[in-house]
Amino acid sequence: MVKFLVLRSLGNFLFLMALYGVIATFGPALMYEVEFHIAEFRGIHYTVSTATQADSLGKNETKVTSPGFGSLLFGDKQQVIIAPDTSFSIVIPKIGAAAKIIPNVDPNDPNIYMPDLMKGVAHAKGSVFPNNKGTVYLFAHSTDTWWDVPKYNAVFYLVKDLTKGDEIVIFFDGKRYNYIVTKTEITSPDNTSLLENSHNTPPQLVLQTCYPPGTSLERLFVIAKPKSSI
Repeated sequence: MVKFLVLRSLGNFLFLMALYGVIATFGPALMYEVEFHIAEFRGIHYTVSTATQADSLGKNETKVTSPGFGSLLFGDKQQVIIAPDTSFSIVIPKIGAAAKIIPNVDPNDPNIYMPDLMKGVAHAKGSVFPNNKGTVYLFAHSTDTWWDVPKYNAVFYLVKDLTKGDEIVIFFDGKRYNYIVTKTEITSPDNTSLLENSHNTPPQLVLQTCYPPGTSLERLFVIAKPKSSI
């Protein structure tokens, strides 16, 4: 009887730990999915503004730096996302995402890029900056351990929902650069061709993250061109 109780308790403990691991791994992704679909259901439309421009909004517009459940459930249907930092940041209206960009981050050294990804999105060292010929290469990795997922991967969880024609806005050195998504690709983790050739391409923007969200099995690339060139 005692042996049965011990085995049952152990089985329950292992089951709960496994359940906790699944929730901890995919919970953040589920939260962002729910927020995204609530915004779609309510017909919320995001536009992009800098903090100074956002001071003169219309009566039926709400200013947000990062949309949350409150603004999604009860906010106006016209919402303005304010750029976190006009010196270097990214705003993606379709998915309600906005984050600072940390420049010149070594994508080959986890000891460097992992702490930076806790602060925002990383700009790959060696790639170009906006308004230059070549590729502006931004990345936000998933991590190898599930308990780190919420810290590092939240900003780009929903880039998988971007499709051709969607807008991405980059603020750099006080100027705004508008890009339009032209395609998305899912490749193996060892594909570095877009970064290696970053100085030999027409002006473009590349977003890279791990795929599926919360794993490091593959890489998802979102490629966008300057709006003026389309």
